[in-house]
Amino acid sequence: MPYEFLDNIATADVAFRAWGTTREALIEAAVDALLNATVTELDSVQSALIREITVEADTLEMVVHNFLEELVYLKDAEHLLLRVREASVQDTDEGVQCRAVLRGERIDVTRHDLVADVKAVTFHGFEVCQTSRGWEATVVLDV
Repeated sequence: MPYEFLDNIATADVAFRAWGTTREALIEAAVDALLNATVTELDSVQSALIREITVEADTLEMVVHNFLEELVYLKDAEHLLLRVREASVQDTDEGVQCRAVLRGERIDVTRHDLVADVKAVTFHGFEVCQTSRGWEATVVLDV
């Protein structure tokens, strides 16, 4: 599991550190951490539907932030729980772009053991950086 929850970052919220050897792997790990902050078992989310998302921003840091925010929006607006099936991160003339295919389903309280209702991805302590193991993000979620 390429992420860990952090107890010493925020006391009223949920914080995690995600990592991957590539930018795509980092986004996949961060999405799984976000989902795992919502449901206890990632495998309880079935691949009943497919969504494609494209996020563009000036920096990889903002792409990660905005991508996670889009998933929070889809959870709230359409009651969707989603995981990355495949992702592509490209540098563009305008900055960075991430295109991803996500699989998931609508929230089903009879099958999904819900942990927390994530309201937003905050900028408190938010960081994306390149490390010796690849890419790493520190994220605090408002719950």
